[in-house]
Formats: sequence, C-alpha cells, structure tokens
Amino acid sequence: MKIALFGYGKMGKTIERLALERGHEIVAKIDKETKEGGLEAADAAIDFSIPSEAFNNINKCFKLNIPIISGTTGWLDKFDEAKKNCLKENGAFIYASNYSLGVNLFFELNAQLAKMMARFKEYNVHLEEIHHTQKLDAPSGTAISLAEGIIDNSSKDSWALDVTNNEDEIPIVAKRIDKVPGTHTITYDSMVDDIEIKHTAKNRDGFALGAIIAAEWIQNKKGVYSMKDVLGL
Repeated sequence: MKIALFGYGKMGKTIERLALERGHEIVAKIDKETKEGGLEAADAAIDFSIPSEAFNNINKCFKLNIPIISGTTGWLDKFDEAKKNCLKENGAFIYASNYSLGVNLFFELNAQLAKMMARFKEYNVHLEEIHHTQKLDAPSGTAISLAEGIIDNSSKDSWALDVTNNEDEIPIVAKRIDKVPGTHTITYDSMVDDIEIKHTAKNRDGFALGAIIAAEWIQNKKGVYSMKDVLGL
C-alpha cells in the first residue's frame, strides 16, 4: 500500500517506521516544513497534522478519491461538514480521537461502567488526562470521547474543562507533562470509596499502528467509518 502522511512530526515518523516494517511505501510527506512526494500516488492518506490544517487535508483527499485516516484533534467543529463532503464526493473516511487498540477497548469499558454507575447517584464522576507538553489542544480528543461515552450512558449532559459546580457536567482536568504519551483516568468517587479505570500509553507505537491498520482496512470501501468498524467492536 502507498501511504501519504499529513504531518511529519513524531507521530508521522512513527507511522513511517511501522508502515515500512509492514511492507508499505510512503509516497508523500506533507507538513509546514516538509513536502516530499506526490499525494496523487497514494492508496491512503494518514493525517496527524495540526487542527488548522486537518479539515483542508481531509477534503483534498475526498477530491482526489484517496481514503483518509484522520487522527488530528481540535478541529471537530467541522466534523459534520467533513462527513457530508465525504458522502458527496463518494469518499472514504475514518476519524478517531485515538487509534490505539487498547484505548478503543477502554472506550467500550468506559461506556459499560457508565451504564452500571448511572443508577448510583452517590458517586460523582470526573476525568483526568495527561499528555506531553507539545500537545496543542486541551482537553484531549480521547478525553472528550470518554466524556461523550459517559454522557450517552448516564444523566450527565455535558463536560467542562477543570472545575465545574454543575452536577450535570463532567469535569475534565488536563495536565501537560514532558514526555508523557497519554494517560486517561476516569474516577467515580463517593464518601466511602472510589472506583477508577485508567489507560496508560507507554509510547506512540500503539496509536501509529492502529492508524495503519485502519488504512489497510478501508481499502476498496466508501463511506464514513470509525475504529469500532475497523476492530469489529
């Protein structure tokens, strides 16, 4: 498979290394400082760029009939428009806030726990996420996805960054610490005990490998998909 990379930072370089190990070819590397190769030659594109560029990159792939795997967060105010454009152009599109197999299993665990806890009002839920200092958005897209999983399965109706006094909101604390790939913790606390689930990424390989697997999976498909489709969850 011939892959184009939007974004050639640490994640882009990790994707390149793992893609080559799986027998794929990198035919384009595109970001502010690097423009190598031609996008038109790609069988799939993987976007880990920056929020201000992601939407344009995605639409460019729709126009060129190139399946696009997007892992960039912070641009989701245009997500519905991107889905409409995909269907209009008969394109192929996967967006995930996190491509790690472990995180996607964690999403399912989070939703199931939220269902179980919904009837026990004595527990208050809150989220914490920790990432490296180079991460541009806060809270992380993964934290937002986790909050939405709780909202879909409980009486909560929104989330808020940092402190909230609204019992219908889920507070999210975002921390930035050097060299932390990503840690997400969901805690239900009461006067007598705490219940906690946690996912800790050890490096970027899990995120990168999941994106490559998604690019392999979407070949010869049309439409908008998620990692649930890729992993059969």
